[in-house]
Amino acid sequence: MQKKLDKNNTLITQKNYPYLSKNKSTKSYQATLGIGGNIGDVRRRFNHLFFFLKRSSFVDIVETSPILKNPPFGYLEQDYFYNSLIIVKTCLRPKALLRYILRVEKRFGRKRSFADAPRTLDIDMIFYEQEVIESEVLTVPHPHWNKRESVLIPLSHMQIKM
Repeated sequence: MQKKLDKNNTLITQKNYPYLSKNKSTKSYQATLGIGGNIGDVRRRFNHLFFFLKRSSFVDIVETSPILKNPPFGYLEQDYFYNSLIIVKTCLRPKALLRYILRVEKRFGRKRSFADAPRTLDIDMIFYEQEVIESEVLTVPHPHWNKRESVLIPLSHMQIKM
């Protein structure tokens, strides 16, 4: 189902987006991941990612948001993006979780060419618990998350808040 929010943004619901787990995780830490992509069948890739993460021993999916179709920012000469949020419980600390999501991106065909380039799958760590981290490899909360519709709109449709 699709719902046009305004001239640029469309909210899409499909199997597993949104999703709310009925199971209680025993993993210690909670993180919010932002996922996005604009190359190929992104919505299908999101479903494959959902099932990949469901089988992972490193994360338990707690909740997903609906999918937002929205225009690119930065480099504008590319297709609209599909974006969603996934709240996970994890046994991994922030830098280990970052290494894990970078491996997952690569498995799903991510190639890094230039900033804001088109991509098959992008996974960002938006929040990790209530931690604030600023290092060369990781910044949490994700920079400018509170100015990005690709985060704010899906977040507003979730039941669990960070």
